[in-house]
Amino acid sequence: MSQPAAHIAQGIAQGIAGGIDCDVHPAIPGMAALLPYLDPYWQEQVAVRGIDGLDLSSFPPQMAAHGRADWRDKGEKPGTSLARLRADALDGFGTQLAICNPLYGVLAIYNEHFAAALARAINAWLAAEWLDRESRLRGSITVATQNPELAVDEIERCATDPRFVQVLLLNQGDTPLGNRRFWPIYAAAERHGLSIGIHAGSIFRHATTSNGWPSYHLEDYAAHAQSFQSNLLSLVHEGAFTRHPGLIFVMIESGFTWLPTFLWRANKTWRGVRAEVPWVDRPPSEYIRDHVRFTLQPTDAPPTGADMARLLAMIGRDNMLLFSTDYPHWQFDGDNVWPDGFSNALKRRVLRDNPMNAYPRLKEALQ
Repeated sequence: MSQPAAHIAQGIAQGIAGGIDCDVHPAIPGMAALLPYLDPYWQEQVAVRGIDGLDLSSFPPQMAAHGRADWRDKGEKPGTSLARLRADALDGFGTQLAICNPLYGVLAIYNEHFAAALARAINAWLAAEWLDRESRLRGSITVATQNPELAVDEIERCATDPRFVQVLLLNQGDTPLGNRRFWPIYAAAERHGLSIGIHAGSIFRHATTSNGWPSYHLEDYAAHAQSFQSNLLSLVHEGAFTRHPGLIFVMIESGFTWLPTFLWRANKTWRGVRAEVPWVDRPPSEYIRDHVRFTLQPTDAPPTGADMARLLAMIGRDNMLLFSTDYPHWQFDGDNVWPDGFSNALKRRVLRDNPMNAYPRLKEALQ
């Protein structure tokens, strides 16, 4: 057995090390950090408009959940330090590879040209400041879906770098993600062997619940599961999976324990009104099981390990869950990343096999 393979085997035997972390969050300190990666025109525009001090972080940094107490440096935004990410998330968990998902408010920008320029700057910043400095990191391509044509241009530009393994979208926007306006983005991703990551988050131009605006962050946070379910139905019934049979969608921070009842209801409803969508020629659950994966954290776990084991059996596949820590966000304490009820065999799949199959571009790095 080669040395890397031996390390992986040893880590898996310990229950956590040797895995592939599918969701870590390098944090952009603010607009000023992106200025060197904008072209001269947009550098000038940012300065003239007085937004060089703006911070479009997609997660409220002042909240405790934004960063565990033991993963914070006083006075710094959690996730801005590569040294801390190495120590806490890579070395701390014995991680082989970690996929970086920088969250920044690109989709909140009305000017589609500035949004596309900012997405390009984020990707250049990620490559230079993180991927170039740490060989265990892989990247997600941020795109501005305000203009799918410009988003495709950015995918084509970044796809030449094999360290980018997926295209990153947000869960809540102006239009459900199965809509055909997004299909050029999916076609470009499929063409280059990239997966589509759909991360919890919103443009906040529309209410974040189906009943209107909530009063508290807690309500907003929990309501994201509804939006993920809406996007899954959209992807199935609009025909995105039929049109792009080689594409994997990864739901990031969606939870997953709602899947069994959701799949049952989706199948039942489809049987009654499927004449409306003749291209959906098999139950929605089959499309979802074939094309969709879910990151582990945050785990909306039931009370006992026995309950979780039954729920996992109801999901019906052992290839749908991907290991993640959600670093530096506070989803668990210490190294207690595994919910009760996961067998050792399932842990091995979730740690490495499932991510390798969900992200084709990872295979070359670990051969």
